[in-house]
Amino acid sequence: MRTKRGGADGRARERSETQGFMKILIDAETKRILGAAILGIGGDEIIHSILDVMYADAPYTVIQRAVHIHPTVTELIPTMLGNLKPLA
Repeated sequence: MRTKRGGADGRARERSETQGFMKILIDAETKRILGAAILGIGGDEIIHSILDVMYADAPYTVIQRAVHIHPTVTELIPTMLGNLKPLA
């Protein structure tokens, strides 16, 4: 699982909307995305990208390794997925 505060991407800074929150839950064995919560500007961009990967039943690494255009909020996905930690 990974939780990240928003605002580090170009789109959020461009619009002066740097408050936000993202959380994503991954199954450690299958590497499938189980769910996500996105609050903040551009959340609709990220959630649709995540839903596509979930629907395709693909591992999270597919979206983590993808090239995301700049400036969009989805460019935070690789960073968010790069430092996953197990639930305690």
